[in-house]
Amino acid sequence: MEVRRIVTGHDEQGRAVFVDVGEPGRTVTFEALPGVVFHEFWSTDDVPSVPHAGGDPVPAMGSFVPGPGGSRVRFVRMPADRELEERGEDVALARASEEYARKVPGLAETMEEDDPGMHATDTIDYGIVLSGRTILELDEGATEELGPGDVVIQTGTRHAWRNPFDEPCWMAFVMIGATRA
Repeated sequence: MEVRRIVTGHDEQGRAVFVDVGEPGRTVTFEALPGVVFHEFWSTDDVPSVPHAGGDPVPAMGSFVPGPGGSRVRFVRMPADRELEERGEDVALARASEEYARKVPGLAETMEEDDPGMHATDTIDYGIVLSGRTILELDEGATEELGPGDVVIQTGTRHAWRNPFDEPCWMAFVMIGATRA
């Protein structure tokens, strides 16, 4: 999927202007997880204010999970299981875990070692399926199949994304940092 980021702001006279049109602030791919892509579009680390002071906050983003009041906006490509199998790639969990921790800090630490893919973050997540299909798995093996147009609102729940289908799935995510009660 070709993606662009369009950022608006204000000029010296307070008029709305385009301040950036182009690539996402950061794109992450993985050798150990071929076909997985994260396009990071924007981030805030606390409650934002407007107008934006300028600059791109994404390259300096230390964690892929926002703190309370912060936010993250990303697209994620989840390859089909078949895509990984056809490539004959060695997706060794230890290698994948190390690379994931290095490339997506904050999010990687939420992943469960004994149940690959399962994780929970202290966030409210809005997940929108753009193309393809995926399975959202919750506790006790509860699942829901999702397709284009489906919107998931995650409220800090333990979950995993699975793609047993023939095509990759693209999803848009907005994560809002929360406090766990």
